[in-house]
Amino acid sequence: MIGLKSTLNVIDNSGAVLVECVNVLKQKVNNGWGSVGDEIVCVVKAARPIPAAAAASATAVKVRRGDVRRAVIVRTRKAVRRPDGRVVRFDDNAAVLLNNKREMLGTRVGGVVSADLRMKGWGKIVSLAPKVSVCAFGRAGLTMAGADHITISFTCI
Repeated sequence: MIGLKSTLNVIDNSGAVLVECVNVLKQKVNNGWGSVGDEIVCVVKAARPIPAAAAASATAVKVRRGDVRRAVIVRTRKAVRRPDGRVVRFDDNAAVLLNNKREMLGTRVGGVVSADLRMKGWGKIVSLAPKVSVCAFGRAGLTMAGADHITISFTCI
């Protein structure tokens, strides 16, 4: 659950490292909280430094500290229950930055993203991600939390 003042890691190569949520735009339930696949408005709190030689090049960093950008939530620490009863949660909250046309600001995605993004219309992010959280029992940390459900947690590097 992502709300006002929540901090998220940025997992694309747009140049931002850490963002803070200031508004949840598109949400499945109108309760003020965002989940995986929801759009948010965020402020860049930390960004990669811009080298002097690359400042004028085409590969320069696209964002700076203090910029207000849109983003889509790709991972949350809050557990998400799948229809078959499995519960998936991640170790951190993460997002991918967007431009005003709802396109990705970066060109690559690093780290695990939730498979729920494909169902919510963010197939490009899923296709660019190196790992997708498809519930495979041989991977990830699998813990039995009870007889009626399974918790699968992913450690993102």
